Amino acid sequence: METRVHEIGDRVYRLSTFVPEISPHGFTFNQFLLDADEPLLFHAGHRRMFPLISEAVRRIMPLERLRWISFGHVEADECGAMNEWLAAAPNAQIAHGQLACDISLNDMADRPPRPLADGETLDLGGKRVRFLHTPHVPHGWESGVIFEESAELLLCGDLFTHTGDPEPLTRGDIVGPAFDSEDMFHAMCLGPDTGPMLRRLAELRPRTLALMHGSSFEGDCAGALAQLAERYGEQAAARATAPH
Repeated sequence: METRVHEIGDRVYRLSTFVPEISPHGFTFNQFLLDADEPLLFHAGHRRMFPLISEAVRRIMPLERLRWISFGHVEADECGAMNEWLAAAPNAQIAHGQLACDISLNDMADRPPRPLADGETLDLGGKRVRFLHTPHVPHGWESGVIFEESAELLLCGDLFTHTGDPEPLTRGDIVGPAFDSEDMFHAMCLGPDTGPMLRRLAELRPRTLALMHGSSFEGDCAGALAQLAERYGEQAAARATAPH
């Protein structure tokens, strides 16, 4: 395996590791580095992938510069290596929602995390990120996303997950492939708040969607989020009326 680096925006780097054994078409695990005065890494990656991912970050900047580490929810591929990053970057701190800190990260992280309220921002110096609490979207009570305001970039974690080893950044369809993957993995937590939460994200009108699994997307991001909300609403209604 190797971790490849692509700049998908101004000082926004996609770090991607392709694992061919997962799914018939393989699967990418992506992290995103926002290079600012106080750099932020979104997704820490698996603990066993830390040597690959950290070497990729070194191609961009010294690890010691890293100041913030965040992720969508508490899961091995999102935060498995967080303590390895904390050891490599002495000034780094985990930043996540208050709920994630209370139920998991205060215990799991080697240094106290920085809790964030819904809608709270961090000024990275040259970039500004806003945390949005998205409970159970896509899954996990503590789930959240981050919106980088200057580039209008939504770091949306497992939303729009699709398989394969696609191009780093696309303007093509990501909704159809996301539902193909959902049919395979059944990973989405569907409930009455799913559609409204996705429509709330659409109201941000992001210009780029940074996906954890698959291509990042630029184009009509609000439209893609609205389509995702509509399709999940249809799925939830079908499941509610299906015979048990």
